[in-house]
Amino acid sequence: MADTLKFYVITCSDTRSKDTDEAGQKLEALIADQGWECLERIVETDERPFIAGALINACDNTDADIVITCGGSGLSLRDVTPDATADVADRLVPGIAEAMRAHSMAITPRAMLSRAVCAQRGRTLIINLPGSTKAATENWEGIVEVLPHAVSMMGGGGH
Repeated sequence: MADTLKFYVITCSDTRSKDTDEAGQKLEALIADQGWECLERIVETDERPFIAGALINACDNTDADIVITCGGSGLSLRDVTPDATADVADRLVPGIAEAMRAHSMAITPRAMLSRAVCAQRGRTLIINLPGSTKAATENWEGIVEVLPHAVSMMGGGGH
């Protein structure tokens, strides 16, 4: 396992800029709180091909261990982040998405409306988080503990 995990954060939004992306800023701070590194934080428009392109770039052209998306995982017709993630995934990692929903369900029944997925592309993990700062933080708290082990396993480490 690497000494520090490296993240790439993609906020999927038509209405936010990098400066107004409070959820992305919070995720960047939560990553730093763990002693990990955020390589880049960007905002991408809510269009499936653009999100897919940003995911491919982050997974294939950076040293990111984990790519976090923020936003676009609900039931609105504009919410296409899970679909774009599935488009570029080598395989799904459903347990992480299930854990996020289970953790959030203890806080609000609205968590069951999340379509978030988690997937692996090569040796990079992609995790869809909600777009609200509160919900993104809650979902992060439900999974943060397993992330080092996940990265270790993707890198060839044992169970």
